[in-house]
Amino acid sequence: MKYQWILFDADETLFHFDAFKGLQLMFSRFDVDFSRDDFSHYQTVNLPLWVDYQDGNITATQLQNRRFQFWADKLAVTTQTLNSAFMTAMADICCLLPGAKELISALTGKVNMGIITNGFTELQRVRLEKTGLKDVFAPLVISEQVGIAKPDIGIFEHALTHMGEIQREQVLMVGDNPHSDILGGMNAGFDTCWLNSENSALPDGIKPSYQVSSLTQLQSLLLAA
Repeated sequence: MKYQWILFDADETLFHFDAFKGLQLMFSRFDVDFSRDDFSHYQTVNLPLWVDYQDGNITATQLQNRRFQFWADKLAVTTQTLNSAFMTAMADICCLLPGAKELISALTGKVNMGIITNGFTELQRVRLEKTGLKDVFAPLVISEQVGIAKPDIGIFEHALTHMGEIQREQVLMVGDNPHSDILGGMNAGFDTCWLNSENSALPDGIKPSYQVSSLTQLQSLLLAA
């Protein structure tokens, strides 16, 4: 194995993240039939907030509150009530991406594995518990707790403080987001692997060390290295 450490993103790298399905389930618990149109409206608010969060312009709490403000007013509940209900619903429907369990099993004992995620604490711990992976990943670095989000180099530096004596070239960052995962990992001096399951075009200036279309392909690449 070429690397001593592999750091994974969580959402859409290890875990399937179906926000529409999660919101449908969450709102059904408030007796709301949440439609595709409702989801489109939600995303017009939510997606720019994530950009602001990754750029360090707003906090995790501000993101959580602002994305649900419309529905909180409509349902006469707090934004935090809705955010917690959403995290619960996402945990209820959580599942690993195809090949994730086999990859983790194949790497266990051969390499140290950690997670660096911009996802929220309330969801990450429950998912790892539910999928039986809570003892596999250390460090588990969550932007909400650190106060810095990927691609800021600070969150990668924070991870390094929990990884003992390590050379940066012995670390591989794996993720599906070219901006937060790949550019962030590159800036931290790590090798990077872009999980490009949609066969998307790479943004200018971002050059991952590797590119794979599935976790099965990543497993073959790593075990051959």
